[in-house]
Amino acid sequence: MRSKVVFRRLLRNNQARYGFVALVLLVGLAYVGPYFGAYEWTEKDFMSFLSPPGGDHWWGTTSIGQDMYAVTLRGMQKSIIIGLLVALISTGLAAIVGAFAGYFGGWVDRVLMWGVDLLLVLPSFLVIAIISPRLREGTWLWFVALLAAFSWMITSRVVRSMTLSLREREYVLAAVYMGIPRWKIIFRHIVPNLSSLLIIDATLNVSGAIIGEAALSFFGFGIQPPDVSLGTLIAAGSGNATGYPWLFAFPAGLLVALVLSVNLIGDGLRDALDPGSNT
Repeated sequence: MRSKVVFRRLLRNNQARYGFVALVLLVGLAYVGPYFGAYEWTEKDFMSFLSPPGGDHWWGTTSIGQDMYAVTLRGMQKSIIIGLLVALISTGLAAIVGAFAGYFGGWVDRVLMWGVDLLLVLPSFLVIAIISPRLREGTWLWFVALLAAFSWMITSRVVRSMTLSLREREYVLAAVYMGIPRWKIIFRHIVPNLSSLLIIDATLNVSGAIIGEAALSFFGFGIQPPDVSLGTLIAAGSGNATGYPWLFAFPAGLLVALVLSVNLIGDGLRDALDPGSNT
């Protein structure tokens, strides 16, 4: 079975192993770690403002007395959720648009690729920065939708190119002769045969979404108070990074570790799924 071969190759890949272990530890820290802390992320200790890390507050406190350990883990939770949701939506959208454009061709291909080209030339950071302030009163899921809307176009072009080849395969032609609806052929035969590309793309999109969220939140266009993410915490701590380094070091360090671990897994998956790889 190909899945077993891929799994064995993945286990032999050092990058993938290190990345997976690191990611499991980080996710465990984000979701299990708060239960070991003495404070909730919404609590304020009015006797400890900008206190350095110590026995009571392991990672120090903020300027308003919040426990930095609890707040940072809350921020990491939100960044992880955003990264996963954006990756799933953008990869799914890329698979659907690219597969439909490549399989149907003609005016369907022209219309869909015209839309892709239009989105590619738009300055995504600027568009999100303009739109997101108008959605501040709504749910943060709008922000996820905005990030996902500008994260799928290049992958959809790759999917389209691969679909042009797959639609001429014998099993696809046989399905056509059997009268199976075209949309079923796409989801039963085309998209599953693109799973290697889509898995790698989804994995790398997680880290891209986390970085994108952090960048936008840093400039005030992402997650809005009272909620927090790693980007908002980095923004809040950057002004006092020298005088109160714990405000900046912990969220920034976790962001780097999170993105690095996901990228290592993505590189390992790419090597494991590549038939020409020797790993």
